Amino acid sequence: MQSQDPEITIFHNPSCGTSRNTLALIRNTGAEPHVVEYLKTPPSRDTLIGLIKAMGITPRELLRQKGTPYGELGLDDPKWTDEQLIELMLEHPILINRPIVVTPLGTRLCRPSELVLDILPSPQRGAFTKEDGEAVIDAQGQRVRRDA
Repeated sequence: MQSQDPEITIFHNPSCGTSRNTLALIRNTGAEPHVVEYLKTPPSRDTLIGLIKAMGITPRELLRQKGTPYGELGLDDPKWTDEQLIELMLEHPILINRPIVVTPLGTRLCRPSELVLDILPSPQRGAFTKEDGEAVIDAQGQRVRRDA
């Protein structure tokens, strides 16, 4: 059985395939992360600002457009300040893109899910295939490389 790893947190949406794949890649290391279903338990203002800073992105870069009120709110308009965008994400957590993973090695928006591999402190323990059938990790726990 995996034990909870307090050093790894995932801001997760269980209905999102990318988020499910990312969580599975974390678990493939033997770690059980702290899972925050951010639609049920939205981050505080300070947490959201801290995540944005830690990822080195702007609030606009964290906005999710698909399946959100992004269009209805007119968020493509550059008039919105960072502070206003943060307020809107707190008011409508579905606007926060996911999954966000925090580990001792960094904080990252893991789109695509394989980006989590760069910040996981432990290696993969075995083969991993994403829900869509794409092989990501081979039987030896090594990343499957794609030729460009």
